[in-house]
Amino acid sequence: MANIKSQIKRNRTNEVARLRNKAAKSEIKTRVKKAVATAESGVETSAEDLRIAVKRLDKAASRGIIHKNQASNRKARLIRRINGINATHATNASDG
Repeated sequence: MANIKSQIKRNRTNEVARLRNKAAKSEIKTRVKKAVATAESGVETSAEDLRIAVKRLDKAASRGIIHKNQASNRKARLIRRINGINATHATNASDG
């Protein structure tokens, strides 16, 4: 444990930031999983879930929780994945 007053305060603020960042990262993962799940199931709200996931990624990047390039890469990967799922659904629907 630190003896210096400023370091004690710094430890407290670091803990608060760590918990806030952990919650934000957890929410990002949840939103991405939900967007993929709704796209796979073919529900109409898949576009809305994708929009929310992208919004959360942008918000985390703007707050410095994740790097802006990492947010951009995650968004691109997510959109490409969902477009692939939608293309598969469209192909299967036209074959049937």
